Amino acid sequence: MKEIVKFGYPSLKMKSSDVTIFDNSIKLLVDEMIEIMYAAPGVGLAAPQIGINKNIFVFDSGDGPYVAINPHNLNTKGSITFMEGCLSLPGYYWDIERAEYASLDAYDEKGNLVTYEGDDLLGRVLQHELDHLNGKLLISSLKRKERKAALKEISINGFPGRHV
Repeated sequence: MKEIVKFGYPSLKMKSSDVTIFDNSIKLLVDEMIEIMYAAPGVGLAAPQIGINKNIFVFDSGDGPYVAINPHNLNTKGSITFMEGCLSLPGYYWDIERAEYASLDAYDEKGNLVTYEGDDLLGRVLQHELDHLNGKLLISSLKRKERKAALKEISINGFPGRHV
């Protein structure tokens, strides 16, 4: 099973490419991503977080696992600040301002068009995982001074747990 890559890994800074063929390899990748997400444990996982720059993320905000392939048409409303973490920055949490509500269109693993929408946790997860597909990591959402302090803390303390 693939492992979650940490801050500094090249795939986390790259814009991902669209999936063009919905075959069994995509289904297997999605299944593996769901398994990795639950094992972490997390509520979302984007393909770049396991070193694969494809426009795929999986998530479970409380009512079962879902997949978003080639997400597009992001719509947001409102604004809310909430404590947020990331599996690629384990052990660290920051107050992040995001839209309170988000919706987006995507495809499931069979190539069927789906729409996901919600506020609270679901809205935040959709925005967070979409950021990963665009090469944006949570830490880049911090204000300059906060980001500098966070980078210093990470460089001094590293990440908890096993190091790869």
